[in-house]
Amino acid sequence: MDIVDVHVHVFPAKVVAHRERFLKGEPAFEAIYADPDSRLVTAEQLVAAMDEQGVRTSVVMGFPWQQQANLDRHNQTILEAQQRHPGRIIGLGLVNPARGDAAVQAKALLDAGLAGLGELAWYARDIDQEVRRQLGPLATVCAEAGKPLLLHTNESVGHVYPGKAPMTLGALYQLLKNHPRTTWILAHWGGGLFFYALMKKEVDEVFQNVYFDTAASPFLYRPLIYAEACRIVGPDKVLFGSDYPLIEPGRYFREISDAGLTDAQAELILGRNARTIFRV
Repeated sequence: MDIVDVHVHVFPAKVVAHRERFLKGEPAFEAIYADPDSRLVTAEQLVAAMDEQGVRTSVVMGFPWQQQANLDRHNQTILEAQQRHPGRIIGLGLVNPARGDAAVQAKALLDAGLAGLGELAWYARDIDQEVRRQLGPLATVCAEAGKPLLLHTNESVGHVYPGKAPMTLGALYQLLKNHPRTTWILAHWGGGLFFYALMKKEVDEVFQNVYFDTAASPFLYRPLIYAEACRIVGPDKVLFGSDYPLIEPGRYFREISDAGLTDAQAELILGRNARTIFRV
């Protein structure tokens, strides 16, 4: 089975070697990565880990920096990694949605060969009306290009951890409803939004182009979530994402094996769905 990991983070070599130089003016990066025990890896380190873990292809993304120079450096790193490792690395681009030219920048990144946008994230606020307004043009750019947008989401209950946003599912749902043509990948199981696929009206239509990745699942949910998600929203809507280097893929493989899925369900989650979305 050719395994595709849709949620992986790599960083420029300078950031990996000297993270302390990039903390100033970047509160989200500081909150998550100031601790030197928080792992950062380069693209080359990722490929070596993929070989060890049995992952064929990784969808890699950067970090939602506030400063344009940091965004530019990271996007260039991902573009170059995709070029150096064709078939192994698929890159996503990032822009600052608050900038007036964000949609123009996003289109340029997609035209340059990146496979979508992500991981777009707001770690200190809900996906409120202003955030939805900022995301609108980017969702349109992705829809017109036929490429996905991977969005950070998280559960609104449970323990607190660095990067957990004060997110409400109603605000997230409204964003999806506003942009039905966009292919959305909701990180971290969409904060549990998939549960509402059980509703009788409207939700199935809103979820038509929505997928849920498993990133950080071993830290958040019991392995039973795989079977429950397959039962509720369907295995064709679930994408294996490891959030590497936060967690190694092998841990997910063990949990998926323990979840009681059929071989067909596991194959969809571990690669077939992603190969369709990213046209691998």
